[in-house]
Amino acid sequence: MTWTEWFIFFCIIQIIHGLGTWKLYIKAGRQAWEAFIPIYNAVMLMKIINRPWYWVILIFLPIVNLIMLPAVWVETARSFGKNSGLDTFLAIVTLGFYNYYLNYVADVEYIENRDLKPKTATGDWVSSILFAIVAATIVHTYFFQPFVIPSSSLEKSLLVGDFLIVSKIHYGPRVPMTLVAAPMVHDTIPVIKKKSYLYDDRYERREKSWKNKLQLPYLRLPGFEDIERNDYVVFGQPADTLRDMNDFRPDRNYYKPIDKKTNLVKRCVGIAGDTLELKDGWVYINGEKNVLPGRAQLQYAYNVKFKRPIESDADVNRIMDLLKRADIDDGLGRTQDPEVYLIYAASDDAVEKLKVHPEIASIERSVLPTDYYERDAYGRPQNFPQDANYPWNIHHFGPIYIPKAGTSVDLTAENLPIYKRLIQEYEGHSAYSKGNKVYIDGEVAQNYTFEKDYYWMMGDNRNNSIDSRFWGFVPFDHVIGKPVFIWFSIDGINDGLKNWKVRWDRVFTTASGEGERTSYFIPFVLLILGITIFNRWRKRKKAKNE
Repeated sequence: MTWTEWFIFFCIIQIIHGLGTWKLYIKAGRQAWEAFIPIYNAVMLMKIINRPWYWVILIFLPIVNLIMLPAVWVETARSFGKNSGLDTFLAIVTLGFYNYYLNYVADVEYIENRDLKPKTATGDWVSSILFAIVAATIVHTYFFQPFVIPSSSLEKSLLVGDFLIVSKIHYGPRVPMTLVAAPMVHDTIPVIKKKSYLYDDRYERREKSWKNKLQLPYLRLPGFEDIERNDYVVFGQPADTLRDMNDFRPDRNYYKPIDKKTNLVKRCVGIAGDTLELKDGWVYINGEKNVLPGRAQLQYAYNVKFKRPIESDADVNRIMDLLKRADIDDGLGRTQDPEVYLIYAASDDAVEKLKVHPEIASIERSVLPTDYYERDAYGRPQNFPQDANYPWNIHHFGPIYIPKAGTSVDLTAENLPIYKRLIQEYEGHSAYSKGNKVYIDGEVAQNYTFEKDYYWMMGDNRNNSIDSRFWGFVPFDHVIGKPVFIWFSIDGINDGLKNWKVRWDRVFTTASGEGERTSYFIPFVLLILGITIFNRWRKRKKAKNE
């Protein structure tokens, strides 16, 4: 739905509310017209039901209001003497229309100074749980969100099993677009494996008419910094709108809400307005080699020769132990040369250790030739933009311009594949070429002005990362937040509980930064202990004074 449609819907809701409660407002000592004025009616209703003013904010917050609105319906009934379990049930299952019965049929009286405390232990328990869910949902949605590193694309910078705190306030919190959804759950509800949001299987058949139903337009609250080059960024995967994750053609899209796409974390190596190029695997931005911050550890594949042949299990174990001591986890692969083995991923530190080891004859980075590219089932290059005119690979790529909002590019039939997905999927215009001409929304176009900022995301584990080199640009509306803290870290998290091992040196450390990683776990424990002791002392002192 558009903002205009939502405004009309909002006005209709106000009329429905007014018609269903105006007599109740009068019985509470208010005026009938107060039930019809948007927002003001909510403020007055909070006074009537003796609830704090900030409930008004909560009932307008997406997702949070799914909890708050039933609470308001129940509290309205109780303010007029309807306290039974049946009254509570009817207030909720009728979606608040029980108020119409109270307003026009029931002979009710307003209870001005009713007791707000739950009358049973169960009621007190339920109220506490609901308050906790509301508070956690607000924090999760608008401030900070936990995230677990699921794959090795950022090894050895961020590790599989790192539990991150992702700040949404750095780049500005994104207001939920999907209004009917389970709080604090992303795409799927755990255990039952069902969609966590209102689901209509018509979107599986690409009927995009469903796309706008009960969906807020994109809105982001102000942040206090922009995405900077080389920032870690958590975002919704653009390719999560595809039926087949290996088929990135724009005309293969089906709809999935932006805020329900699969979350990924990568490093933003190129920001809006940059021109990016890969040469021999190295990233160049605007013609200069990209320099990563101090803690970043790039990993590449390496060809290695050993001084002794690997012929027996004992040889294999010896070499695997050698690699493990150099902090190499992925093991060895074969190459076409029987004397050369492939190390799938190794950092600079690991390579330096291997170079001086007596077992190693030689080690050099494995780089694809410029004319090499893998084809998909359609005979196109697998790398973005999946077009035969751009036979790029993971080591040789570009140059490519990363669009910035308000900037224009000249469009030709040759370069349209680079920007077609952006124009169609992210900015909502039709785009195609016929002969040598490009058409935007059915009109011949020689250039296009972008409406959004875009970014280029890559993993530090350069040979083992599905990233922008495969699915292209990431629009800013897909950005979720910035990882700022590692609050826990488990080695072997995907290997079963019995194989878990806590990485204590990473617990309570910053996600990025310069110099050696420093854990703040002990200071945190001491702080919590100090606060606990202080609170107990204060309570004892207060009790003694009373």
